[in-house]
Amino acid sequence: MLKGIDSNPIIVGAYVDRDGGVCPMLAAHRNGGRTSLASFARAWDRYTGAKRPRLATRRELRTLRSLLEARLSGDALTDLGSIAEAAAQIRSERAAIAEREALAGDSAAPATPLPPDESLIRVRRRPETGERHRAHELRDRLHWSWMRPARRYEEYRDLLAAAEEQLAEQRSAALSRPAVRPAE
Repeated sequence: MLKGIDSNPIIVGAYVDRDGGVCPMLAAHRNGGRTSLASFARAWDRYTGAKRPRLATRRELRTLRSLLEARLSGDALTDLGSIAEAAAQIRSERAAIAEREALAGDSAAPATPLPPDESLIRVRRRPETGERHRAHELRDRLHWSWMRPARRYEEYRDLLAAAEEQLAEQRSAALSRPAVRPAE
């Protein structure tokens, strides 16, 4: 299959397409692989989210290649264990992180960095900007945002044109007002 994905345009959502693209299983078959796993085709299309035939993205091909190479090299892709064990491990890691954060928050000394461990879950904190989220205050105010969200490009284009027209009218009205001079 590795030779096949190198020598053929790979598609998702179909077996073949009009432009010569083939699914990974057909590419493997054309390069000497004699398998017929329909479950692979279903899993591939489910992974890619294919609704209709299209070319596979570079990310999808990189993922397929890395999984195939890992399988050929004999690396264990997953540790065969129960879900309960995995859940217990995740809960203990989260508890350890929460404990470290609590200790770091209580002490005045700077927190020591966590040791590099791939099994820990890293959480990124957003930098504090000083701004506060005001949507709950403004929810009941009519027209509190400058433009409502649009679902389609045409609708967005029309809304933007109306906003630009309104801005132009406000500017022309401001220019047409006589300037008030201060009393001398």
